[in-house]
Amino acid sequence: MKKILRLDQLTTKLSRRAMLGGAATAAVAIVQTAQGKTVQESVSITELLPDDPTKKVGTLAGEVGTRSSFEKVVKKPSDISSRSPLQDFYGIITPSDLHFERHHAGVPVIDPTKHELLIHGLVDKPLVFTVADLKRFPSVSRIAFLECSGNFRTGKETMSPQDICGLTSQSEWTGVKLSTLFREVGVKPSASWFLAEGGDAAVMTRSIPVKKGWDDAIIAYAQNGEALRPEQGYPVRLFLPGWEGNTSVKWLRRIELGDAPWHTREETSKYTESIKGGKIRQFSFDIDARSIITFPAYPKTVERGWIEIRGLAWSGRGKVARVEVSTDAGKSWQLATLQDPILDKAHTAFRYLWNWNGAETEIMSRVTDETGYIQPTFAQLIEARGPDGGYHFNPIAAWQIKSDGRVLNRPER
Repeated sequence: MKKILRLDQLTTKLSRRAMLGGAATAAVAIVQTAQGKTVQESVSITELLPDDPTKKVGTLAGEVGTRSSFEKVVKKPSDISSRSPLQDFYGIITPSDLHFERHHAGVPVIDPTKHELLIHGLVDKPLVFTVADLKRFPSVSRIAFLECSGNFRTGKETMSPQDICGLTSQSEWTGVKLSTLFREVGVKPSASWFLAEGGDAAVMTRSIPVKKGWDDAIIAYAQNGEALRPEQGYPVRLFLPGWEGNTSVKWLRRIELGDAPWHTREETSKYTESIKGGKIRQFSFDIDARSIITFPAYPKTVERGWIEIRGLAWSGRGKVARVEVSTDAGKSWQLATLQDPILDKAHTAFRYLWNWNGAETEIMSRVTDETGYIQPTFAQLIEARGPDGGYHFNPIAAWQIKSDGRVLNRPER
């Protein structure tokens, strides 16, 4: 006789109708044979779902917790990135395994006992820090977002918040202040820039003003209460709150202090953007204020009556001051309620209660940050930068509400 020990993973998405109908949906379980051996075996879902859960002992405690097999929440991967499912989140913290990814040469495998961080250049005392050394310094933690400067896509009605701007996520980051290490090595007054270098196959490098290092930069070794995930820079990464994601160099192995930027590949041919007059904007570090409605949004449908509009807003220059919502295609705007906590350089949740009468319309949100900056429209961005704006595109995003309740993206072209 075989004994089912635990459900490993569902291989087919379950619907409520299928479960109630007793469909024999396939699953993979860890089973124990009569001889005491444990093997993986396909079983029907009816073997795993008792009629009354109170009449059967459940799965015992394990080494690592998992999501319910009924919850299907995933990132959308490509060759170089994967996007966070913003529409599926509750609250403002992104689960570590659903944090967006952006890599330039894949994820390296690094032994933390052999990894070192060298700080040299215009300093009094060049030093090499092991990971253990870094953890001996006083630690700091802060909740802040991280966002890729290329975080915007459009062009189709069938796009979700994840598709449009899923290259942003938020975590609690823990590590040592870079300013603490600057004091250890004795940064010279003539140093105005530093070069951050990663330990991946791309040897990702970015020039950063020293002022940011003294301000709020962190050498992070933990995220959301655990060690950094490899995809997020394990064992250590640079984290620059509010700045474009590529500057927060992962798998950090070297910092060199200097008196001018290095003009590396990533800050010349890559992370620059066009503006009007045939010019190129370089070193545009700050992430501009942005918001997006995450419900209702594609692929959801709605029914007429009261709907709680929900979304996220953020700014790389400080706190969110207010969010406004329009339910009539931008003709009028109403203040949304901001949900605490409202943190510096962090995702902030907003809500607005709307009584939909069933007529076709468009809904959208716009944020104003504490500097007074107001999130622009797509047309305003094109006017300022030309048709090839590229990075740092943060336009107001709109959702079409159809009379039959379908919710579609309003594509910008």
